[in-house]
Amino acid sequence: MNFLVTGGAGFIGSNVSEQLLAAGHRVWIFDDLNDFYSPARKERNLKELQALGKPVTFIRGNLADARAVEDLFGVAQFDQVIHLAARAGVRPSLEDPVLYQEVNVTGTVRLLEAARKRGVKKMTIASSSSVYGLNSKSPFSENDPIFNPISPYAASKLACEALGHVYHHLYKMDIAMLRFFTVYGPRQRPDLAICKFVERISNGKPIPVFGDGSTARDYTYVSDTVAGVIACTGKELGYEVFNLGNSDAVKLSYLIELLEKAVGKKAIIDRQPMQPGDVPFTCADISKAQRMLGYNPKVKIEEGIPRFVEWSTKHELKGSEFAL
Repeated sequence: MNFLVTGGAGFIGSNVSEQLLAAGHRVWIFDDLNDFYSPARKERNLKELQALGKPVTFIRGNLADARAVEDLFGVAQFDQVIHLAARAGVRPSLEDPVLYQEVNVTGTVRLLEAARKRGVKKMTIASSSSVYGLNSKSPFSENDPIFNPISPYAASKLACEALGHVYHHLYKMDIAMLRFFTVYGPRQRPDLAICKFVERISNGKPIPVFGDGSTARDYTYVSDTVAGVIACTGKELGYEVFNLGNSDAVKLSYLIELLEKAVGKKAIIDRQPMQPGDVPFTCADISKAQRMLGYNPKVKIEEGIPRFVEWSTKHELKGSEFAL
């Protein structure tokens, strides 16, 4: 099959692209290599994919550029689109909410429209657990109310889910919306807590801890998330929303303990107040994904953290262009 993967040079996108190539598919990657974090990291991901000797094509472009999106669909007849490109991060979205709406919402509708015009019937689209907002019920279910987002990033992802439903309803496109829960693992973005903490603990720098350490996240190893994404590509779903998590809320204090053990050093804690837009707790009800996708996350946090620290030690070049 011919797959278009937007954001394919990034963390989750490069891992998804690698699995598609391993399965014998042809992959086109659309990414703007923006400077949200070092473009050198994304360029390294691309080099690793190209070194596999598989049919992968990189096209540089921005979802906010209407002509670039239109032209993209002229380079090949895509069988499916996996849409992972977005402006990411809750806290940065507070500083530039307009950018997040332009890229995440307008960019997504441009992509949907271009796919519709070219007869592409199936899309798998990244959403986020952030759409649940201050959800008091645990674990979070796809049937829970989601009309109380608390950040521009969350609002943009909620809008993308609505757009996916519109294009299914009007044009019968097959749309899967995937709510990712705090993904970590090889090629992780450097702004994410686990990556940042590993670097700082390793180098004896303080780690910023927002709140008292009681906040909890459903950390999901990237190979499990990728398995969920790939599962969607092999099924006709109509329009469905799936949680892709580990169904295990891990307290920040316990995460730090695991990191200390894996790195072999004690963390220096820099206590800071809770940040606007942050949610105190996430935990995924994955029963729907298990039932419909055969989704079965395998990597628990106690295994995933040492794996990531080992990968980081081997691959990250401290003090170079890849430094945080």
